[in-house]
Amino acid sequence: MELNTIQEVENTTVININKVLYSGNVIVTGGRNGEAKSSDGKLDIELTSPGSKGNGTNPEQLLAAGWSACFIGAMHLGASKAGITLPQDLSVNTSVDLATNDDGFFLQAHLQILLPGLAIDEARKVVETAHATCPYSKATRGNINVKIDVVV
Repeated sequence: MELNTIQEVENTTVININKVLYSGNVIVTGGRNGEAKSSDGKLDIELTSPGSKGNGTNPEQLLAAGWSACFIGAMHLGASKAGITLPQDLSVNTSVDLATNDDGFFLQAHLQILLPGLAIDEARKVVETAHATCPYSKATRGNINVKIDVVV
C-alpha cells in the first residue's frame, strides 16, 4: 500500500519524553469486526463487536487487559519501594464500559484490586501509588470516569 499524502491531524505534546522504552505497533483491519496483528507477530487476534456471536475480543477487553497488567506492574514497583510484600495471588479485575450520553460514545472503567491478606493501610498505599504511576492510569486520568475498589 502506497501513501501519497500524509496529513497530520493532530500532534499534541503533553509531556516531554526522555527515552522511549518500548513501542507496541498493531495494525487493525475491519474495525470492530476485523483483526488485529502486531508488527512482531506476537499478537494475531480476531475482533468482534460486543454482544455479537463472533469469537473475537473487542477494544474494551483489550484496554482492560492492558490496564490490569500495567497496574499490577506499578503495584509491584510501588510496593518494592515502600518495603511492602504483595500477596502472590493478587489480581486486578478491570471492567471497561462502552457508554453513551447525549454527546456520543464514551468509556468508563472500574478496577477491583484484590490484595488478599494485606493490611488495608498498606493496600491503600500500594494502590494509590500504582494509580499515580501506571501509564494507563495517567493516560485516562481526567478523561474518563474511573472507580477503584480495594479488596483485602
